[in-house]
Amino acid sequence: MAKKKSKKKGSSGEILVVQSKVREYLKSQGDYNIGGDVFEAVSARIERILERAAERAAANNRKTIQGKDI
Repeated sequence: MAKKKSKKKGSSGEILVVQSKVREYLKSQGDYNIGGDVFEAVSARIERILERAAERAAANNRKTIQGKDI
């Protein structure tokens, strides 16, 4: 039986980053190995940042999310 992946509360579980770009960036920062869970963790963090930005725009009666909301 396949192992079920657990979703964190509020997380869609979808990868929101381009893995090759993240890998390329991290390699440019030094000779690091990259764990398989890094992409899920980065995506979860980005998802939360975007949720907060949407909440801030809504609180300011805007439908446009701007850089200042991040």
